[in-house]
Amino acid sequence: MNILFIGDIVGSVGREMVQRHLPLLKSQYDIDFVVANGENAAHGKGITRKIYNQLVQMGIDAVTMGNHTFAKNDLFNFIDEAERMVRPLNLEPTDVGSGVKVFDVKGVKVAVVNLCGEVFMHDVSSSPFRCMEKVLKENHADMYLVDLHAEATSEKIAFTYAFAGRVHAVVGTHTHVQTADDRIVKGTAAISDLGMCGAYTSVLGRDVNEIVTRFTTDTKTRYTIAEGPGIFCGMVVHYDDHTHRAVSVQRVQIRPESEEQFELNI
Repeated sequence: MNILFIGDIVGSVGREMVQRHLPLLKSQYDIDFVVANGENAAHGKGITRKIYNQLVQMGIDAVTMGNHTFAKNDLFNFIDEAERMVRPLNLEPTDVGSGVKVFDVKGVKVAVVNLCGEVFMHDVSSSPFRCMEKVLKENHADMYLVDLHAEATSEKIAFTYAFAGRVHAVVGTHTHVQTADDRIVKGTAAISDLGMCGAYTSVLGRDVNEIVTRFTTDTKTRYTIAEGPGIFCGMVVHYDDHTHRAVSVQRVQIRPESEEQFELNI
């Protein structure tokens, strides 16, 4: 079984990158299942029904979320009927949507679990470690794929070692910068952060000039989503069909050739 994990999709540029590259990647790697983080898909913060449907139509099988899950009020109108959306299990409010969903993939019960880290994060109701232990006790799946939406790299690495051999993937999201620590630990595929799909010339998907202005002056600026050529980040994991253990991992990063035309304008 081959599974493609896609990093945070940021705004329209991120969606365009997924639409452009996903079909080819699915064909190239013979992908059976696609998990993508969509918490920044709508104008960089949250998601709407329309955009959720677009992501599913593009070929994404499970849409995970993060700390911006509830940024758009429209979400409350459809989250309970969004069969392919998985919201952080431990993010307030916890009474809408689902933090665990089980999908049938080639006859294999694959559980997609979405959790938020506690370090430097807000509105997190409980420890992702305790939540995951509870998930393993209460669910009976063949495979567990975890999107840990967290700020601290140490928390994501610690989580990987805590559940190595008991879950089948721990992919970090949230920081928007792909890390080079992809690994397999006791059959568990892991990476601290998948990276993002969004504007390449940006500060985590936001407009460069605005962010530089915030850092260099006392001026408060909006977090405008950057435009321009995009980057696509993710990871492909190949699993043994009998043991369901990860056999190989391969980071995917598709980016434009050059930024020579960029000029700072503040």
